[in-house]
Amino acid sequence: MKNLEEEKNIRKDSQSKVRVFITVACPYCYTLKEFLKEKGIKFEEIDVSKDKKAREEIIKKSGRLEAPILEINGEIVIGFNKEKICKILNIED
Repeated sequence: MKNLEEEKNIRKDSQSKVRVFITVACPYCYTLKEFLKEKGIKFEEIDVSKDKKAREEIIKKSGRLEAPILEINGEIVIGFNKEKICKILNIED
């Protein structure tokens, strides 16, 4: 039987709030979204080329405007940093 901590770690990825800030013409954004889908991670997709308020928000949070940028439970990940994403979401590559 799994203890509470193990159960918490297993369920961490399904409870995470993931926001993906993208631009339509970004190939890394597409790759990132496909990776998250393959892993069963639900995410909110935000196109910063069309959403000025979201663009300003992510610049304020990250200090940059690049694509993709992820926000996972308030933690910012710039670019498709698979290792860091897996660590934060507690998933394997």
